[in-house]
Amino acid sequence: MANMKVEEKRKQKMRISGAFMLIEALKAEKVEVIFGYPGGAVLPIYDKLYDSGIFHVLTRHEQGAIHAAEGYARISGKPGVVIATSGPGATNIVTGLTDAMMDSLPLVVFTGQVASGVIGSDAFQEADVVGITMPITKHSYQVRHVQELPKIIKEAFHIATTGRPGPVLIDIPKDMTTQEGEFDYEQPVRLPGYQPTVYPNHLQIRKLVEAVSQAKRPVILAGAGVLHANASQELQQYAEQQKIPVIHTLLGLGGFPADHPLFLGMAGMHGTYTANMALYECDLLINIGARFDDRVTGNLNCFAPKATVAHIDIDPAEIGKNVPTKIPIVSDAKEALKELILQEGRSADTDEWLAQLAEWKKGFPLVYKNEPGTMKPQKLIEMIYELTDGEAIVTTDVGQHQMWTAQYYKFKQPNRWVTSGGLGTMGFGLPAAIGAQLADWQATVVSIVGDGGFQMTLQELSVIQELKLPIKVVIVNNQSLGMVRQWQQLFYEKRYSHSLIPNQPDFVKLAEAYNIKGLRAKTEAEAVRVLQQAFSLHEPVLLDIHVAADENVYPMVAPGKGLHEMVGVKLCEESLQ
Repeated sequence: MANMKVEEKRKQKMRISGAFMLIEALKAEKVEVIFGYPGGAVLPIYDKLYDSGIFHVLTRHEQGAIHAAEGYARISGKPGVVIATSGPGATNIVTGLTDAMMDSLPLVVFTGQVASGVIGSDAFQEADVVGITMPITKHSYQVRHVQELPKIIKEAFHIATTGRPGPVLIDIPKDMTTQEGEFDYEQPVRLPGYQPTVYPNHLQIRKLVEAVSQAKRPVILAGAGVLHANASQELQQYAEQQKIPVIHTLLGLGGFPADHPLFLGMAGMHGTYTANMALYECDLLINIGARFDDRVTGNLNCFAPKATVAHIDIDPAEIGKNVPTKIPIVSDAKEALKELILQEGRSADTDEWLAQLAEWKKGFPLVYKNEPGTMKPQKLIEMIYELTDGEAIVTTDVGQHQMWTAQYYKFKQPNRWVTSGGLGTMGFGLPAAIGAQLADWQATVVSIVGDGGFQMTLQELSVIQELKLPIKVVIVNNQSLGMVRQWQQLFYEKRYSHSLIPNQPDFVKLAEAYNIKGLRAKTEAEAVRVLQQAFSLHEPVLLDIHVAADENVYPMVAPGKGLHEMVGVKLCEESLQ
């Protein structure tokens, strides 16, 4: 009888509100930080959050919250958690959800919703969030019964972090946060229709081993899947074992050391000559965790025309989607590489191939012309690389500065590169740096942004100052939407329609308005001085670096062209003479 009473009391204690359930579930998932913005529909949640002990970052816009969560997820490997209120709060995170979906970042996002009884009545701050976000999330839920909330949250974390990572959204009507139910978070996740394949098929592995043994010109294209799988060491071990050169996608940078002799650089529209020509001339292409997007392949009719294609990916939907694949391997990248290493396959004689690649690397490096009295953006990235010993966490927006950073900051280790790849989101870099710094408090974090994109989320400087995050914000200021201007110059007869920004705020004064140190440079000598000063300080600093306004990103593969049809390569060749 006594035991029955104890059990009854225990059950009574566990009847808690939906808002309290959410907090307890986050604790059970060991969530350390939440990024969010309160509002009417989530007030019960924020009331329970008040004394929960979970660290909450109040960003100054919901877009800032979700991009910060992306940066946190990218560096920590843990799911980023976001809370936004109903209506405009929820719709303000749509861009971030799409960004995370395309770049395979694990997020669990909670949105408030109007009370269940008025859903569908166009109530104040009502929006069909599940309908809006279904195409841009890995999965979306709307809570209909408070008793379902613990199960839904547990499933959401499981879905977000397993298989191909991605964002999961939970839409919670306000009454679901105030109603009470029994909290049970011990039940295992059971999703019969969702069982990602983690381990490779042995026969397919053997096919790849045989293909490698016969290949004369093999190459590995490594994407972000290598990083998500924590497979950087295995990638290097396998490449060295088989003497296969490695190329990275934009999002894969850091998965293989940039200073390694087998590394050929980044592939694609602004990739290196050697990387792109290797993809064009190879006879075996091993794709590991990349999705063959158009910026990597160029014209598909000209992509890897001589190659047998093998594709290792945890998402079977990506295999064969864009490029015909002869050897498909559905698997986690780490598990596939471990199996390949264990096979100890016989590599073919690739000495002639490696010699050709070395010749291309020497003859067609990334180069630019220095001009007295100007600050070249490429030189700026090289200076940041040298000042940080190549060890910093670097975040960017999208555009020219992003490509220059990818080209000239030589990432030597994984999880140091945070950028918006698939969606190409302006305004991503600054809030992503906040999340990255919170994921690694000891790291040097540099946010390299354009003068255009910076102004889309600059209000998050307030968060940087409030939390005293020693982030260095470097504005590559060319007084234009640089990549738009470059395309207009090359493909639209220099008709610069609304791409130039001659009237700008004083970014140094703007920084000072947020109580952040601001520094400016317009020449290389000035840039050396202010960069050295900034990186000597353990505090946030904003640097407004004016660079050559008409500088373009080269090499470049024009739209509709193959990777072997790069422009700007002749310039590189002439600069060596």
